[in-house]
Amino acid sequence: MHILLLGKNGQVGWELQRALAPLGKVTALGREQTELCGDLSCPEALARTVRALKPNVIVNAAAYTAVDKAETEQALAQQVNAASVAVLAKEAAALGAWLVHYSTDYVFNGTGSTPWTEQDAPHPLNHYGATKLAGEQAILAHCPQHLIFRTSWVYAARGSNFAKTMLRLAQERSELNVINDQVGAPTSAELVADVTAHALRMALRQPALAGVYHLAAQGETSWHGYAGFVFEQARSSGVEFALQTCLPISSEQWPVPATRPLNSRLGCSKLEAAFDLALPHWQQGVTRMLTEILEQTH
Repeated sequence: MHILLLGKNGQVGWELQRALAPLGKVTALGREQTELCGDLSCPEALARTVRALKPNVIVNAAAYTAVDKAETEQALAQQVNAASVAVLAKEAAALGAWLVHYSTDYVFNGTGSTPWTEQDAPHPLNHYGATKLAGEQAILAHCPQHLIFRTSWVYAARGSNFAKTMLRLAQERSELNVINDQVGAPTSAELVADVTAHALRMALRQPALAGVYHLAAQGETSWHGYAGFVFEQARSSGVEFALQTCLPISSEQWPVPATRPLNSRLGCSKLEAAFDLALPHWQQGVTRMLTEILEQTH
């Protein structure tokens, strides 16, 4: 089997290189320019690459993810997250290939306090969410063999993330303000990649498993709660901070260009039932990530 992986240098894409390897040959592409194109801002070259490689599976881990910049770079976000995804969907369908794609809780409006299910009506609050929803709709319209995973609050030990930022700021400042009214589940790129490989393996044998699935760690917390857990784990590992106080604040007290959903909870029972999975609690993955980070810095 031949798998074309796009977005190889992102957090999820990096982990997918490892997780997909046992399934077959993986051609992993990033945005760098070679004779093959993995850049979703170049749709014609992308289509030529798919036609040349003729993969059995396309896994698209590439996306425009700068949520605030998307409010002003609307055309680029639309190209990468929607128009080029439509290109991939059409090319995959022409080959009879599967398309695996990642979406977001930002397709919802963030109201309420119950987890969103796959049956809930999307209603994005910002342009990033709107482009991601358009990408989903393009796949549903053009490529019957698809797996779309909506996830939230994705992190990895590699690259920048919220936990690393909190650890750095806690060593520099005595007081921090962290948002307390946005609730979700920190979800590791490692978990997303491993579940993807497992689900893809099953879907290739059982095509009826095609569809949209929510994929996030179990449990829930706010960004303030997440920060508190990070500080607690770090201190228990012997890390000393200048931080004395971590104050909870509302989203209104931290204005940004793009409105964020307050409720980012994703109900994952459909995924767990379809693929016989038990997703771990968010604290388990964050603890592993922190162990890796702290070992690197001490």
